[in-house]
Amino acid sequence: MQITQTRAAELLRQADRVLVLCHMYPDGDTVGSAVALCRALHMLGKKARMECGHAIPEKYNYLTDYLQQQSFEPSFTVAVDVADPALLGEGICPLVGEIDLCIDHHHSNIRYAKEYLIDGEYASTAELVYEVIKEMGLTPDRLIGEAVYTGISTDTGCFRYSNTTPHTHQTAAELIQMGVDSYAINKAMFETKTRARIEMERLALDSMEFFFDDKCALMYITRDMIERTGIKEDDLEGLTPIPRQIEGVEVGVTFREREDGGYKVSVRSNQEIDAAGLCAKLNGGGHKRAAGCTILQEEAQAKETVLRLIEKELNR
Repeated sequence: MQITQTRAAELLRQADRVLVLCHMYPDGDTVGSAVALCRALHMLGKKARMECGHAIPEKYNYLTDYLQQQSFEPSFTVAVDVADPALLGEGICPLVGEIDLCIDHHHSNIRYAKEYLIDGEYASTAELVYEVIKEMGLTPDRLIGEAVYTGISTDTGCFRYSNTTPHTHQTAAELIQMGVDSYAINKAMFETKTRARIEMERLALDSMEFFFDDKCALMYITRDMIERTGIKEDDLEGLTPIPRQIEGVEVGVTFREREDGGYKVSVRSNQEIDAAGLCAKLNGGGHKRAAGCTILQEEAQAKETVLRLIEKELNR
């Protein structure tokens, strides 16, 4: 059942022993949302902890190192920034009925929780979580502010993506006034790269292919590339926008080879393509300009499948 921010705040104020779940391959939005919500619950004297099917990237240590993780048997479960319980990963994916509340900003959310607060007008889930925390009657502290700012900044590409709204900027301004060091966070998220990451960017750019009068750019991240560079899985975040950044490209696609076969496909579009609509045809989802899916096919077949759909969209 869809609920309001007020109802979500009420549920959280009533709950104790709260488990907050992030999606696999965690990004700044799911991590920031979870840290902010756990910290808010701690401020209310509740027990709360976050869990994720994959290790949290080290670059978010400035959040997770200061979050007190607690051991308990949960009585209330919240998923943040998780459009589908399958995205929790096999390690922690519970039965759909076990998730009491979902807070998310993806239009493609399948409404799996008992109650859910879904609003696609927000640029990030963290921005929505921040509103709920204020509805809980709390004055957010520095950790909450840094967590929320991280979610907003990463999901808007440092306020460059089309999902950025006046409300997004207003929230960011409020957080900066609170004392959040926006410069340090943005530098860590967007301007600091490991040598392995730079090597991976070089190999990925070398793999680039163009189709349909250069309106589509396709880039590969293979297991061989990962082994050659020694890059950590979490350091791959942020590569997917590269194909779309090329002049004249309407849709950028990144094929990331999975360890167990098939590909994780990320689609980033400009004006001509509905990325979420395209990925939905492949049992995926996301946002209008940024979405993804998984294809369990060999490279040539997977490539043909995706390109056929893109061609149809471009010819509309």
